Amino acid sequence: MVPYWRLSAFYLFFFAALGALLPYWGVYLRALGYTPGEIGSLMAIIAATKIVAPNIWGWVADRRGERLPIVRLGSGMAFVLFLGVFFAQGFWWLAATMALFSFFWNAALPQFEANTFNWLGAKRQRYSRIRLWGSIGFIATAVSIGPLLDHYGETLLPWFIAAVFLGLWVASLAAPPAPGGGTAHGDHGSIGEVLRRPHVWSLLLVCFLMQASHGPYYAFFSIYLQDHGYGGFSIGGLWALGVIAEIGVFLAMHRLLPRHGALTLLLASLALTALRWLLVAGFVDQPSVLIAAQTLHAASFGLYHAVAISLVDRFFTGPHQGRGQAFYSSLSFGAGQAAGTFAAGLFWAVGGGAATFAAAGVVAGAAFLVAAFGLRGIRAAP
Repeated sequence: MVPYWRLSAFYLFFFAALGALLPYWGVYLRALGYTPGEIGSLMAIIAATKIVAPNIWGWVADRRGERLPIVRLGSGMAFVLFLGVFFAQGFWWLAATMALFSFFWNAALPQFEANTFNWLGAKRQRYSRIRLWGSIGFIATAVSIGPLLDHYGETLLPWFIAAVFLGLWVASLAAPPAPGGGTAHGDHGSIGEVLRRPHVWSLLLVCFLMQASHGPYYAFFSIYLQDHGYGGFSIGGLWALGVIAEIGVFLAMHRLLPRHGALTLLLASLALTALRWLLVAGFVDQPSVLIAAQTLHAASFGLYHAVAISLVDRFFTGPHQGRGQAFYSSLSFGAGQAAGTFAAGLFWAVGGGAATFAAAGVVAGAAFLVAAFGLRGIRAAP
């Protein structure tokens, strides 16, 4: 029997931390006096560690045949190292602290994803029912922190995040390993052979571009809203609205994926993402349009992630499972997000917010073209 609640608790706390960092860490850094370029660089560090950390820890997990010890080590060290933000606020100190805690934090999720899929076995389409608790955790923090920062100031944020990291560590200790250690045996080819398959590298390129298009959103969306007169309650509400829409997709994915197929759903998510960024770029002063744009998070994250991670699980099997999840995490949420965030910081200073989000729409459009041509012919369902 799948330990639903013990698996879900990890996602709850992991994405609760993300719900505090993504919407508000840039706001916190601006309150400390950092420029847009410096904020973009510091935010990019969190994403950049995903390029290295998941691959190192994925290799270790696949070699050892154990995933939960790495998840627990990563979660515990993330909590301990994050405490460094309380000791100094200089640029290089914060850069080092963010690099260290995120190196371990980013090690945890890919291996936990592999552990979850091994628990699910043949019922992999049920993954989204567990993952939706991550969305709930994100909403809880995104909604609650905005008003708290309005009332108590940005200095409250690091304390809040530290408490959530402590909860993540406890949840990792409570999570059970999949039966058999979570690895499979048999002839699955070499990892090099897997990566040379056109569908595999096309998928990874799509994921890179998709997350690069999210760079301005993750680093500057709250600042963009502040600059256009939105308060903390409205900012938190808009972030939460996107994730609420995402939950609706997660609840329906076990029916959508077999019915429509992976490629159709992926293309729909990419096209709607491009539309979303163009709406944010052109209509930030019209709350009704901005609300509609935020509901498209159902496509730009919920639909996209559920399809992408199911394809990764299909393409990387047996002893390559941990590294497959690591490649997905490092190339999309790592390299893609780091490149998008860093570029957004530079572009923002020159062209402003609207132009930066318009450029994000172009990047999402490029991802659509790669998927349309590079993933033709993949089977509709596993």
